[in-house]
Amino acid sequence: MGSAIVRDLTAEDEFEVLVVDIDPVAVEKMTRFGADGVVADLSQIENVSRAVKDADLVVGAVPGFMGYRTVKRVLQEGRPIVDISFFEEDSAGLQDLAESAGVPCLVDCGVAPGLSNLVLGNREEHFDETESYVCFAGGLPKERVLPWEYKAPFSPADVIEEYVRPARQRQAGQVVTKPALTDTELIDVPGIGSLEAFNTDGLRSLLRNCATPNMVEKTLRYPGHAARMQTLREAGFFSSEPVQAASGSVVPRDVTESLLFDAWRFDEGDLDLTILRIVIEGTKDGQRQRHTFSMVDHYNPATETMSVARTTGYTCTSMVKLIAKGIWAQPGLATPEIVGRNQEAYDAVIEHLRDRDVYLDLNVEVLPL
Repeated sequence: MGSAIVRDLTAEDEFEVLVVDIDPVAVEKMTRFGADGVVADLSQIENVSRAVKDADLVVGAVPGFMGYRTVKRVLQEGRPIVDISFFEEDSAGLQDLAESAGVPCLVDCGVAPGLSNLVLGNREEHFDETESYVCFAGGLPKERVLPWEYKAPFSPADVIEEYVRPARQRQAGQVVTKPALTDTELIDVPGIGSLEAFNTDGLRSLLRNCATPNMVEKTLRYPGHAARMQTLREAGFFSSEPVQAASGSVVPRDVTESLLFDAWRFDEGDLDLTILRIVIEGTKDGQRQRHTFSMVDHYNPATETMSVARTTGYTCTSMVKLIAKGIWAQPGLATPEIVGRNQEAYDAVIEHLRDRDVYLDLNVEVLPL
């Protein structure tokens, strides 16, 4: 993700980019794109302060477990930030700090959450009343290889977090909670085939900021993935509670993440794809309508950029440009659904993606009353 963000921003003359990462190989790679680089451990919070002291704008792309405290420290340093980390904490806790700092703070600026939120916020402004929102999203290897038929384009720790965190939904205006990996269903994606969809906790700030009475988000994988993950979860492999083994006390999740980091890693030359399908129903001028937004994006050989990195990274850089160009200058916390209610900002994001060959197609159907 960070690589795509850096490449996109360094391609523009308006930005000077400093990359900070614990991995010297990753930093050296980023300098080839024209960025400056510093090797530092950002889990040490004082290093975050040092990294951003001369910045006009910060992009956060750290693992989820570091995300919230990293954003918080950036705001304490009085810097605006656009963040893509999938942190567990409620972003609303950053509102007062962002307002007192007098800077914009845009969080969850990826695909889902991110682009999906942007679309719902925009449609809630478009419709007279929205009835339902369903989002299907997933990043997958193009080639299915047993036993996993999956590879992770980002930290396995964040993938596992999706599988253990209870999934919140809204039904008839009420928030309900279901276990992750449940309510499995098959959906057909043209050109790809059947994919498996299951509950994950992706609605996040939509539950706070959107009025749509029925909302569900599901993750997409190749069929059979949910059952495999449920087996691991129920057997305790995702547990954070220490267990006693012959070699001593171990945390099962730490071991699982270490093993899956290699098993799920994309190797050089591996191709991937990203699927996003958003279905929103509502009424407009007395007419019921269904708006279906669809994206099927593939690895780009021209730039050697993975699809999930492109779609996530370019959504993030589009938000960076909103702030840099003054389209979004409002101090305080803003999630993408809030940004999407601003038509100029929404159009700028969609155009930014389209300019990079990332297309979100819209199909409108009239429904019976």
